[in-house]
Amino acid sequence: MSAAAQTAIPTADHLDIRPLQPTIGAEIHGVDLSQPLPAEIRDAIRAAVVQHKVIFFRDQRLDDAGQEAFAAQFGPLYTHPANRDVASVTPLHAISAELQTKIEAKRLHHDLRRGDEYHSDTSWRLVPTWGAVLRAIDLPDVGGDTVWVDAHLAYEGLSDEVKRRLEGLHVTHDYRDALLANGHDYPIVAHPVARTHRETGEKILWVNFSQKPQILGVDLAESRALLDEVLHQYKRPEFQVRFSWKPGSVAFWDNRGAVHYAVRNYGDYPRLLRRVLISDEPLYADL
Repeated sequence: MSAAAQTAIPTADHLDIRPLQPTIGAEIHGVDLSQPLPAEIRDAIRAAVVQHKVIFFRDQRLDDAGQEAFAAQFGPLYTHPANRDVASVTPLHAISAELQTKIEAKRLHHDLRRGDEYHSDTSWRLVPTWGAVLRAIDLPDVGGDTVWVDAHLAYEGLSDEVKRRLEGLHVTHDYRDALLANGHDYPIVAHPVARTHRETGEKILWVNFSQKPQILGVDLAESRALLDEVLHQYKRPEFQVRFSWKPGSVAFWDNRGAVHYAVRNYGDYPRLLRRVLISDEPLYADL
């Protein structure tokens, strides 16, 4: 993209949004994320995130400060507790292949099957973050895609009988091992398995398979059976969008309307991305 095209500021009515799948995923072109956004462009981008669940930008020239500044235009930034060991506390969180390998080695040993790591971010919190901005730093030549799933379509694809079984049930997400390892603690909370998105009103399936999910109010066998039904929905290609990272790529997603999965098919390459999370408003009537 030319410098002129990158610096030109479109109006909201002419924002170049190109859907990638019928309901999930879109690329937005012609916006320079390193510059402050006019209010109407910011609002149009936010609306696109909610509508398409995840949006992508190419050929961006963002540094760490620019990524934080872009994300901060959409709400207060959340500092992940895993960042406590960095020299200065920052909302930037490294998504590194080395760290993920260590985490997977532990989880896959006792509670997670390889290929099942579909998740949302901070679902262990009472009020999870609403949005996430992920930026490519160091990428393999090929491989390392990320998959996002339309959690509303995943719900709609369930049989009426499974929807009935899930009605009123809650799921716990247990992140305490990782929190305690970083000097933090947090009570285990439960969220509805089938949530209602507070902006769109859509019913969504919302389970984090990387955090020992367990459905309450049923026996363990029934919990496992229902979780298998949810995971089957997440894995259906017609409910997904798959994004191939390139230098300068940025993803921005609605953490309430989508779950995601990082494809680990790049060997021992030290793939690195950086993520910033955006806090959600604690609407206490929902708690």
